[in-house]
This record gives sequence, structure tokens and C-alpha cells, in this order.
Amino acid sequence: MIASTLNPSPIPVPSPDYFTDAAQRTFLFLDTLLDRGNNYLEHLNQGTPPLLKFEHELILDGATLDDPCNYALLRLVPPADYTVNPQARPVVVVDPRAGHGPGIGGFKLDSEVGVAMRAGHTVYFVTFRPEPHDSQTLWTVMHAEAMFLEKVIERHPQSQAKPVVIGNCQAGWAMMALNATRPELFGPLMIMGAPVSYWAGSSKLNPMRYAGATLGGSWLASLTADLGANRFDGANLVDNFERLNPANTLWNKYYNLWSHVDTESGRFLEFERWWGGFFRMTTAEIEGIVENLFVGNRLARGSIMADGKAINLRNITAPVLVFASWGDNITPPPQALDWIIDTWGDERAIAADGRTIVYVLHESVGHLGIFVGGDIARKEHDQLVTSLDVIESLPPGLYEMKLVAKAGLDHQRWEELEPGDYTVHYEHRTIKDIEALNPEGREEEALFSTISQVSEMNARLYKTWMRPWLSLVVQRPIADAIGKLHTLRLQRQMLSDQLPQAPLIRNLAQQARTQRVQVPDDHPLRMLEKKISTKINEVLNQFRDKRDADVVAWTRLVYGPKGLGVIFKPATSDAEVAHAWALGELETQRAQALQHITEGGFAEGVCRIVLAGMVSIGAFERRSLRLARLLAQLPEASTGGLGQVNWVKLLKEQARLTAVAPIEALNALEQLLPDQPSREQALAVSAAVMMIEPTLANPRSEIIEFLMGTLGADPERVIELARQLTATLDTPQSPTKRAVAARKSKAVGIDKNQK
Repeated sequence: MIASTLNPSPIPVPSPDYFTDAAQRTFLFLDTLLDRGNNYLEHLNQGTPPLLKFEHELILDGATLDDPCNYALLRLVPPADYTVNPQARPVVVVDPRAGHGPGIGGFKLDSEVGVAMRAGHTVYFVTFRPEPHDSQTLWTVMHAEAMFLEKVIERHPQSQAKPVVIGNCQAGWAMMALNATRPELFGPLMIMGAPVSYWAGSSKLNPMRYAGATLGGSWLASLTADLGANRFDGANLVDNFERLNPANTLWNKYYNLWSHVDTESGRFLEFERWWGGFFRMTTAEIEGIVENLFVGNRLARGSIMADGKAINLRNITAPVLVFASWGDNITPPPQALDWIIDTWGDERAIAADGRTIVYVLHESVGHLGIFVGGDIARKEHDQLVTSLDVIESLPPGLYEMKLVAKAGLDHQRWEELEPGDYTVHYEHRTIKDIEALNPEGREEEALFSTISQVSEMNARLYKTWMRPWLSLVVQRPIADAIGKLHTLRLQRQMLSDQLPQAPLIRNLAQQARTQRVQVPDDHPLRMLEKKISTKINEVLNQFRDKRDADVVAWTRLVYGPKGLGVIFKPATSDAEVAHAWALGELETQRAQALQHITEGGFAEGVCRIVLAGMVSIGAFERRSLRLARLLAQLPEASTGGLGQVNWVKLLKEQARLTAVAPIEALNALEQLLPDQPSREQALAVSAAVMMIEPTLANPRSEIIEFLMGTLGADPERVIELARQLTATLDTPQSPTKRAVAARKSKAVGIDKNQK
């Protein structure tokens, strides 16, 4: 006991096996870094092609267009065991051009591309080359991408639906801008980890947004591009990303490789092959991005001009699906979602204009994990792709998509309408819900309004007084040579087989493989090693946090109300401007709706009851919307002729009306349903759709119970009618049941052989 007190944590006894293991891991680690360098050089020699897991064919090359650019459209060839449904709408994946090359969206089978292929869709991929054309601008690229979508639509005349477009990160805002100018080309638009509201966020969620303040705005990006002779090096953007998390950049990723080199080497090399591909932009492109988006934040407010017209995100007519994560320090949820506030101002305006916006929030995945995470692909991406039929059927409005694992849940009625491991529902959301996602509020965005004004002034000064002189001095060959000396390039090129010591490292690594000695993870020295690593990680994180806090404090001091904010006064917030617009729009829409509030009959009445029911519940169930489609296909006598109307179109029309006149819409039910039989049948159909029959004695049926009393319906009769409606669908042996099963399989878009 006395000895224990004197020596409570004895130093681990030296172990020859541990030191042998550590030495062998070191040689294997260095061998992997040599492979990384070789892969980098090989990729350069190949012309830096897209790093896709799938074979592909070129469909349309942007270099051949009248206004050329370095973009191209590829069709991805699915694996032999994947079945393509020729009737399924095509999917177009657009990767970000943010320093790296293309390929992250199709990096592996468990990816956005793989999920879409498994669901039977033909998948296209928008790629780009390392070097832009000299005259290339953001609008050049946008016009080329419009032509790509036109080509995709032309190649699929059998599909009545427009393509699904997936925009990753920076491609998300690019696709939103294109969608706002050419909405007729788009089906649902999925924007994944895409920054659209650049001023949004908080000092802790994304301190990166303060970096522009320390540099005085956009002029430094212009200078860097001019020093590259009309080329902005993507390695600079990648370097900025790496500086965000010095613990990972300087230590964690290398320690993780060294400590588990036997299993991590392949994964490390695969990722680094993409991470180390550096692509370039023209001066016009980077200036357009930084001035309009990063610093100017002009997309959400609709002040970016393209071809003489403002890009207004309210012009997007197809559903928009937003994926964001709390673990994403590059595009945290406020940056991904606050454009909804700044564009629409009020959730009722979204519904009144017939627009549908759905967002999904993940708790922890990082920025790149959104695109390449296997778990994300098997869960969120899979559910998004296989729910497209439901998302397009949703009434207009703002929703959060919630996924609940079926494991552990009681069996649910109509569970077969959503095969797989998850049940999905769409919860109604408001602008206040979006605002609540930002823990620090939006008051500090006034700083960025001041920063934007200072940036514009500095940019004008630079372009007037410095650019003309640099253009006389800087030549492309010299700029290219300097670019090759970038530290991110040198560390890969120098640690390759070009290194004089490479043969020795290779030989020692081979000996390590043949004579490998491994000690278990619970070995005392291994545990000490992990403790040291943890401490190093903590120190680097403390440095990061202190650095970020200093930058935030400096920005607040210099650009705040006691600094430059006195001279460059912040403009009226975009949220206030949008809210004022929304109030005026709602008044106009309400006046128009009241003129048509009593128009219609049985079908309109059913829609209004369903909408009221779902609003009272707070969510739309995926099963409900698919069940509604099946009920509409029953004989006319059962549903009052619902099969003769376009159910989805009518539901959307009535949702626009009820968004601005909800009370009047329900009060008009007595006129739409003039007699007791029609009222009881409408209530029965609504109860069946909302899956609250055969018993109405549960909290989900409050609105139905209220309307039964208001309309004077007989509850027993409503219950019986609802039972009769679903009895046919519930009979396993009936021909209707088999037909329903076939329709359900088609609706979900998954071939049974692929399950």
C-alpha cells in the first residue's frame, strides 16, 4: 500500500517488441508518403482526370462551345450488376470547384452517385479540367451547365420528369444561380453542404468568415490571381482549408496513419489522391466568387447580375433540398440555410408562391463526410433519392426531413410503403425555426456589411493603381514556375521516388512487411503513445481557438460600431428587406385567394381537410403521401372521383390558398361539401390518407373530430367508410393488393433484385 502511494502510476517497462513495431510502422508510414507523392506525379502526368469510381463517357465538352470553358458533361457507366430503369429521371451530380479537382461526389460505391445508380437512375457528372480558358467567367460556366442540362433532357425523352441535380459545396450555389435563371431545366435541386449565406454563422461555428476582414476584403484574391498571370491557384484555397484545423493538418491525420498504418494506408492514399489535386481559375472567376459571394453575400438578396438581369432565388420553382451538418466547420447550418430567411422573409410566402424547401440536419458529420461518408450515403442520401416522389408531392412550404430508424419501433401500418431501415416524415418549419439554429443570432452580420463596403473600396484602388503595373511585369511562364513551388505541391513531389533516400525507405518497408511485429493496442507503451498524441492535439486546438478568438476580437474592434462602422454604416439587413417584401406579397396573395375561396367541390374539400390535419399534426408522413396516391387510383365510387383529378397539382393549389387564408378555407367547406354524404366521404378519405383510421380515438385525429362536429357528420359512418376504403388495399390475396405492391415498388424506384 505504501509502495502504491509512492508510485501511483509506474512508468511502462521498456519493451523490445514495441520499439520494433514503432520502427516498422515508421518505415511503412514513410513508404505510404512516397506512394502519395508518386500518385500525385502520376495524376499530373495523366492530365489530372476526375477521380471517379465509375467508368464514364464524354457527352458534351465545354471546350467545343462557342463560349468555351473547361467544364464537360460525363455519363457514368453503372456496374454490371446495377439495373438502370429507362423510365427513371436522370440524375446530374455537380462537384465543387474550390481548389480541388472533381470526383468527390463519385468517390466510391457508397456515395451520391452509387445511391442514385442503385435506385435505377442514369447518372451524369459535371467535371472540369485543371486549367480554365483565358476568357472564362462564372457566367461562361453557367451557360455551359445550362447546355449540359438541355443535353441530358434531350437524351431522356421517355422521362416526363426533369433531371434531379445535386450540387456539392460550391457547386450548390452555382446550381441555385442557374436554377433561378433557367428553372425549366430542373427537377428537384439537392444542395449538399453548400454555402449560400456567407455572412451567417457564429464566431464559434465558422470563424473562417472573419478571415476576409483581416485581409481588407477581396483585393488580395485579385492580387494573387494577377501574380499568377490571370490564374488563381486552387492550392491557396486548399491551404486555407487546412489552416482551419491545424491539429488535423499537422498531426492527427499523420499520427492516425502511423499508428494504424497496416489498415489505414489504402484509405489515406485514396483520399490524398483527391485532396492533392490542385486546379486553377481565371481572375474573373475568383473575383466573381469573392466579391459577389464570400465578401459581398449578394446571392440571397438577389443583387448578382447575369446578362443584365438580377439572379433572384425566388424564381426557383422545383423543390430545393438542403443538407447541412453541425459537424461542418466550413459550411455550418446557418450558412447553408439562412438564405431562406433573406430570400423569403416568411414561411407563408414560400407556400403562397408554391415553392417547396426541405432541409436535413446531421448532428456530427464533417464537411467532406457529407459527400464521401459511407454512413451518410447509406442513410441520408439513400432516403433523399428514394423519396423524390414524395418530396415533389409535398404541399408548398418549409419542412425539415426527419429520419427515424425502424429498429426498435412497433410495426406501423403501411410500413411497406417505405421499404428499408428508416421511416421518414416532413415536419413543418417556420422562419423562426431557421433563426433559432444560429446560437449567436444575426446581429453581427452588420460587421460584414461594413467589411463589404471597405472591400469594394480597396478593390477599386487595387484595380486602378496596382493591376496595370503588374500586368506589364508578370508573365505566364514565370507565374507557372512559382506556382510549382507552393508548399502543398512540394511536400508531395519531394516525398516521392524522386527522393534520393527513396530506395532505402522502400527496402526497409519491405523488410518490415515480411518480418512484421505488432503489439496490441492495450500495450502500456501504445497507451502512453496515445496519451501523448491526445496532448499534442489539445495544444494545437488551444492554439487554433486562441487564434480564432483574436481574429474575431480584432474584426469586431476594427469594423464595429466604434470603428470603421462609423464611416461605412451597415446597410439594412437582408432579413428585414425580405420580411417587408413577404408581408406585401402575402397581402396580395390573400386578396386573390379570397376571390376563389369557395370555388371547387369534393376534391378541393378533401385537400383542405388533409392540409388542416397535417398542419395540426405538425408533419407529413412519407407513407401518407404514397397512400394518397394509391387511394386516388381506386374506383371512382370509393373516393368521389379523386382519380379523375391531378391529386398532387390540386393539393399544391389548395396549399397556396390555405397558406394565406387558413380559417376562410375551412369555413368554406360547408359550401364545397353541400350534403352530409359528401362530407362524410371527404372526412373518411382524409382520415385514410392521414392513417388515423380505423379508430379515430387518438390525438392525431383532433382536426377530423373537430370537423365532424362542425360539418354535422356521423362519426360511426365516417369510421365505416374509412375502413371500407383501406380494406381493399389491406387484403393480401386480392388483385388490388398485388397491383398496389407493384405500384409501390415503382414509386419507390428500387428494383426488387437490388434490395
